[in-house]
Amino acid sequence: MVETRIAPRYRVSKPALIEYGRNKTSCIIRNLSVTGAALQLSDGSATIPAAFTLIVPEDNLKLPCRVVWRSAFKIGVAFD
Repeated sequence: MVETRIAPRYRVSKPALIEYGRNKTSCIIRNLSVTGAALQLSDGSATIPAAFTLIVPEDNLKLPCRVVWRSAFKIGVAFD
C-alpha cells in the first residue's frame, strides 16, 4: 500500500477530550501527525459534530479540528 498522506503519522496512545459547546467527550488519540489524527471513541453512540476543539491535557494543547472520516468508534480529523 502506498502512503499518500501529506505528513507521516505516528502511533500514540494519548488521552484527550473532544470539546464542542459546553460538552466534552473523552477519546484516545491513536495516531498523530502535524496535519491530523485518528481518535478512538469509548462510546460509539456519542454524536460528534463536524468541527470541534481537541484538548490534549498531557501536552497542554487545544487544537481546532474538522472531521474528515468516521466509523463506529473512530474518527479521523484534520487540524485547522
